Amino acid sequence: MAVLNEEQEMLRDMAREWSTNESPVAEFRKIRASGAPEAFNPAAYKAMAEMGWTGVIIPEEHGGSDFGWMSVGLIVEELGKTLTASPLIASTLAASAIILGGTKEQKSKWLPKIASGEAIATLAIDEGPHHAPANITSSVSDGKLSGVKAFVHEAHAADLFVVTAIDGLYLVENGTGVSLSTRKLTDQRSHAEVTYAGAVASKLEGGVDNLLEQILDRARILTACEMLGMAQRVFDTTLDYLKQRVQFNQVLASFQALQHRMADLFGELASMRSAVEGGLQALDAGFRVSEAACIAKARANDVLHQISREGVQLHGGMGMTDEYDIGFYLKRARILEASWGSSSYLRNRFASLSSY
Repeated sequence: MAVLNEEQEMLRDMAREWSTNESPVAEFRKIRASGAPEAFNPAAYKAMAEMGWTGVIIPEEHGGSDFGWMSVGLIVEELGKTLTASPLIASTLAASAIILGGTKEQKSKWLPKIASGEAIATLAIDEGPHHAPANITSSVSDGKLSGVKAFVHEAHAADLFVVTAIDGLYLVENGTGVSLSTRKLTDQRSHAEVTYAGAVASKLEGGVDNLLEQILDRARILTACEMLGMAQRVFDTTLDYLKQRVQFNQVLASFQALQHRMADLFGELASMRSAVEGGLQALDAGFRVSEAACIAKARANDVLHQISREGVQLHGGMGMTDEYDIGFYLKRARILEASWGSSSYLRNRFASLSSY
């Protein structure tokens, strides 16, 4: 495990206490039942902003704390454990794009608003059902952007989109020329196809490939943090269930075959944690970030897929019912596995990076 300083430990503990007490899975059930397209509780997000979580990576001069990626990763992991629905990851990633490639004016306009929670931002990258950042057709003419982006996370509440076009990345405000079509996915979160028809666009600095890949590396690592939290909670919940459930007059945890399965999952979870924390450390150090991002997300994909599947199976028939929370983790897992690169995509990318 990563060695944390005192401030990071306090931040992690605060996030754990808040998510456990204020945002348990029961809160996600309420959001799901409401049917609201934004699919999160604005009051909860306001509380996150008041605790400073929305500005962890944003420089102090723009209203943030500049506390580093390891710190925001600790928060995201704890939120992942309770399936807390919020645009925190999306806004953090959009803020990183502005930090990396924004002009002085763009930074002054948007970073303070994102840090305070006043504005919500998200990434609009892919144009098809699969992650393919190389296949971009959206274009900008005379400062107006046209194109369609598929499955944009947290789109319904977004005030600002970071959009990829053929010649670079652009900031597009949600307004005239922007229309959303809701996409209902199995995780019951906010996803939409976003159409840009002559929307006013402000270009970020930096080449499209270099800047885009830096942003995607951050997206992969931060998404892997949420997946780590989910995997840890599925493991803990399943272990508790096996210790309590009696079958054939014996506690399930007493069966050696099930002990072996849980032991295997424990080892997989440890390797996943090492990969994800390694990604966060690489980000903070600025060293071999792309390789670390591929390893973190690919490992998170594989391990969460296995743990979420095994969690449902080890709960038996109960795991298939809506009464038990375990199925929510499997559904969310499948969406996150497809986000920002499947395991095969990331292994291929890692191989291409290693060949240089």
